[in-house]
Amino acid sequence: MGTASYVLLGVKTGKEAFYSTCHGSGRLLSRAAAVRKYRASEVINALRKMGIEIRAASKRVVCEEAPGAYKPSDAVVKVVHEAGLSRVLLKLRPLGVVKG
Repeated sequence: MGTASYVLLGVKTGKEAFYSTCHGSGRLLSRAAAVRKYRASEVINALRKMGIEIRAASKRVVCEEAPGAYKPSDAVVKVVHEAGLSRVLLKLRPLGVVKG
């Protein structure tokens, strides 16, 4: 929620991976562990300080999806790019997040 998203372009050298690439950065914490670790109000305030508005179905969802519960997207995309699986076209900065 608080990190960049990317638009990636498939490349010819991605054949060995069936022209597939990452579809997210992957979790560092389980949902239950994230709920234990994060407070919704702190996550919401941190996102707002970054200029990101959030709307979520519940406080629990905010905690489950906290930015710290996921691997850093920049690092994941860097690996995919350097491995020749895809090429970065755009890096997008979040302005708002909706979680259901």
